[in-house]
Amino acid sequence: MAQKTQKLKPDTVLKNYWRNNEQFADLFNAVLFGGEQVIKPEELEDVDTEESSVLQNRKYAESIRASRDSIKIRKKSAEHGVEFVMLGLESQEHIHYAMPMRVMGYDYGVYKKQYDSNAQKYKTVEGMDEEEFLSGMRRTDKLTAVITVVVYYGEREWDGATTLHEMLSIPEIMIKFVNDYKILLVEARKNNLVLHNINNVDLFNLLEIILDRSIPGNEAREKAILYSEEHKPDKSVIMTVAGATNSKIDYDAFEKGDGRMCTLFEEIARENEIKGIEKGIEKGIEKGIEKGIAKEIIEGGFEFGLSEKDILKRLQNKLNLSLKSAEEYLKIFGSQEV
Repeated sequence: MAQKTQKLKPDTVLKNYWRNNEQFADLFNAVLFGGEQVIKPEELEDVDTEESSVLQNRKYAESIRASRDSIKIRKKSAEHGVEFVMLGLESQEHIHYAMPMRVMGYDYGVYKKQYDSNAQKYKTVEGMDEEEFLSGMRRTDKLTAVITVVVYYGEREWDGATTLHEMLSIPEIMIKFVNDYKILLVEARKNNLVLHNINNVDLFNLLEIILDRSIPGNEAREKAILYSEEHKPDKSVIMTVAGATNSKIDYDAFEKGDGRMCTLFEEIARENEIKGIEKGIEKGIEKGIEKGIAKEIIEGGFEFGLSEKDILKRLQNKLNLSLKSAEEYLKIFGSQEV
């Protein structure tokens, strides 16, 4: 029988993992409350993740469509004075340098959807004053708050903005007048989350090992296998690790028993090695093309009687090189014939 090897789609496998209320609640308790069990799994209900709305004024209308990764509504919690709150989770494989604005858009979509639904109740002005009718909202109406957490699964340290202010060029004197928008960011590669759910503990521990490029390959491999043998992570965790790291997985070996992390980590190591080779080839090709163009510029420059100074300038402009790199090419490909 042929070996079944499949690449899991990160967004699909992560959505499936966080659909579990116990795991979802545990993550939000860790991010929001330092691990204190404030949000209970039984309080959570799934909400439609499609956020479609229309922005319009008198002369213009534009439809906006956005699909969130996961969103749940928390019902209950009289002890904390909150009846409802919506909890959104976004998974990021790559750094997104406009993430605060993106999250702001997602959250706006949730609020706009609530507002539109609320406004549908008010078809006539009966029982409302003019301002309420025009607003599509009574002064006593309240929307449900939304809190969004972003989990980043990349191996690079997040160097993007975590606030809207970091994305803006604001004169110092104006900063206090510009509204900010902050994101709650979790880096899977390195975090201080206080987790209680065993699947979440295994998930983030394994991701930290696999995404840590400061650990030599063999050492990281042995560390991941040892962790797997000691803790016997659930199948859903292994699937999520494979999806989050964008790796292929051998289903024949995967379904045989609990020693599955070894096979998965071998596959991840192989994938990383292939990626490294591919990057090396790409760089080699780029360097070869650059080298050929530099040779043509230098030989053509001498043929038309240009000075070395002019040739160096051409090399820098055409190939976007530093002066030092241009001088190295000039040294390789020619000196002016006397």
